[in-house]
Amino acid sequence: MAHSTNTSPPTAGHTGLKREVGVIGLLWASVGAIIGSGWLFGAQKAAAAAGPAALLSWGIGAAAIVLLAMVHAELGGLFPVAGGTARYPHYAFGGFAGMSFGWFTWLQATTIAPIEVQAMINYARHWSWAGGLLHKDLTLTGAGFVVAAALLAVFVAINFLGVRLLAHTNSVATVWKVAVPILTIFALGITEFHGSNFSVHGFAPDRAKGVLAAISTSGVIFALLGFEQAIQWAGESRNPRRDIPRAVLGSVVIGTIVYVMLQVVFIGALPPSTFAGGWKALDYPGISGPFAGLATLIGLGWLATILFVDAVISPAGTGLVYITSSSRVTYGLSRNGYAPQALQFTDRRSVPWLGLVIAWVAGVLCFLPFPSWQRLVGFITSAVVLMYAGAPLAFGVLRKRMPGMERSYRLPGGSIISPLAFAVASLVIYWAGWDTLWRLGMAIVIGYVLLGGYSAYAAAKGVPNAPRMDFKAGQWLPVYLVGMGLISWQGSFGEGSLGNLPLWWDILVVAAFALVIYYWALAVALPTEEIERNIRGVEVTDAGGH
Repeated sequence: MAHSTNTSPPTAGHTGLKREVGVIGLLWASVGAIIGSGWLFGAQKAAAAAGPAALLSWGIGAAAIVLLAMVHAELGGLFPVAGGTARYPHYAFGGFAGMSFGWFTWLQATTIAPIEVQAMINYARHWSWAGGLLHKDLTLTGAGFVVAAALLAVFVAINFLGVRLLAHTNSVATVWKVAVPILTIFALGITEFHGSNFSVHGFAPDRAKGVLAAISTSGVIFALLGFEQAIQWAGESRNPRRDIPRAVLGSVVIGTIVYVMLQVVFIGALPPSTFAGGWKALDYPGISGPFAGLATLIGLGWLATILFVDAVISPAGTGLVYITSSSRVTYGLSRNGYAPQALQFTDRRSVPWLGLVIAWVAGVLCFLPFPSWQRLVGFITSAVVLMYAGAPLAFGVLRKRMPGMERSYRLPGGSIISPLAFAVASLVIYWAGWDTLWRLGMAIVIGYVLLGGYSAYAAAKGVPNAPRMDFKAGQWLPVYLVGMGLISWQGSFGEGSLGNLPLWWDILVVAAFALVIYYWALAVALPTEEIERNIRGVEVTDAGGH
């Protein structure tokens, strides 16, 4: 059982976070995370996978994200704590589930900064000096690895300057990051638009399977991820109960509009010769930088120049935000007793410095097994959505156990939206495919070894905030993880899957399985008094600050 009653901070170092970020800073943190390398590659990858029906992929992906964002909006306003997404399952289900979802949260936050660095290096091939950074298969060379590690170090160094400067820097970068895609939408739409492109090979050449696969494996969901950044910064928000719901929902609306319009103009602006052999054979000079290459192809050299500059700024801004979030999630894991208390130490600017160092080391390690942008997308998408899946479960428990708790934002129809959000999250995970999910499973095992090992050590040594595991309240989680793996293995998405579950039947099985897990989790969740104790423990330790 998670039992964090220690109210005294560690004796060495500072442990407080300053509340100095307003609603604009929170909104821009989320928007800045949403509009990163996803916009540079997402439209091209989705079109190649699903043709014009990629628009349906964006619609389904946006609907899934909106459902999850609405749940997070209520929870974020209810619990304005640093690294919130890692903590909600801890409140409702105790130590075992809290530790698990905390690891999922840390895993996604740590792996997104490296993928943004990959995007920067991919586009940098436009310049001759960067030609030696990548092999022909877009994997990093030795020199590319060194440059990638150095870029991550720059992100970390900026974070050491403090959250106020970071918020201001990110706000300026995000204005640019939003302006350039909007400029691209208008420039391509006005200069070149072939309406026949949407039907020449059929609207959905690979039918429903192409549409669904594009959601997880072609960057659609990946591009829309990031709304939770406002929640991760909740411990540093001036007015979190008011501002977090606004920032979360506002960022999803902005991101969805931008991405759908980008997909429309990308498909419409393509010369028909570039996909004469079908959408899977889409090709043209400069396609490794899809929008910049397309702008050059249709005579917009000035736009291509701007896009090559943006290919540094947009991914850098997103990577910067996720390095920040990774350190805050590490901070939150320590607060909950799943990691050493030293991870709570902050410097004179209230920056959790050790978490930043760990984020850099983990990011560099990501370049070894996943040395290219495309190979990381499916993995990260699954990890992020798995992290998000904990929120609907915690939401359902808190609505059931503590219905009278004051909420700054109360989600209408929450009792219906919450299980639906969990089922949709499970489908997005499934669509990533077996070849991605078995790798994710290995990463989960590593997390259990690290965090579970420390938790066991802390309990044996009598560390004051050592969590008790509450396996009874989290008994559904191993069944869910293993069950999703088995369904994926028997399904038809991804290399290595057996294909025993045909399309539509597999969707029915995943949805039904998710709903069984959802209501099972609600039935075995912690009693109200235990939930209140978990909440008090975290709120007390987060109340101190500078």
